[in-house]
Amino acid sequence: MDTPETPQIYLITPTDIELGSYPALLADILDTTEIACVRLNLSSKDEDRVSRAADALREVTHARDVALVISDHMLLVEKLGLDGVHLSDAARSVRYTRKELGDDAIVGSFCGPSKHDGMAAGEGGADYVSFGPVRAGTLGDGSFAETDLFKWWSEVIEVPVVAEGLLDADIIRTLTPYTDFFGVGEEIWALDDPKAALQELIAAMG
Repeated sequence: MDTPETPQIYLITPTDIELGSYPALLADILDTTEIACVRLNLSSKDEDRVSRAADALREVTHARDVALVISDHMLLVEKLGLDGVHLSDAARSVRYTRKELGDDAIVGSFCGPSKHDGMAAGEGGADYVSFGPVRAGTLGDGSFAETDLFKWWSEVIEVPVVAEGLLDADIIRTLTPYTDFFGVGEEIWALDDPKAALQELIAAMG
């Protein structure tokens, strides 16, 4: 039996970033850690603010050949020269988004803990499907994507899968054989040394 490849890191930005300092921090992480993709994940609905952040991060990521996708704002992908979009409405808009952006754009879909939504997103043309959170939390209804979902997906479905939400070292050790990417975000940005925190999570894969 083939040994599964080590999952890659899919880096998710904070929901609010300081443009005076965050691009340099991101550059430092990208220069020292292999990152597959960065997701601009701002909570702001201010187009100017989102656009300025995207421009700043695009310079950092594209200089290092790392893809940059944006959460939900499909119409900004071409306008800002981004690589694609991460949709948070499960499978509902995957097919439409794929048609609008074409085959070259990255289209990802967050499907919570739902196998059904994940399969529908894959059939709709998603490049990857993201499940999470990966353990029970106090927000929402407490539902989470169980290890068995990732096991099943890795055995049956070819569409790459991302594990994200409430990651820690123990969960990473458990899911490493069954996921293609770990979507790391709030787990590191809230800490004093995000780069070191990321390295600790990566070490758990080994």
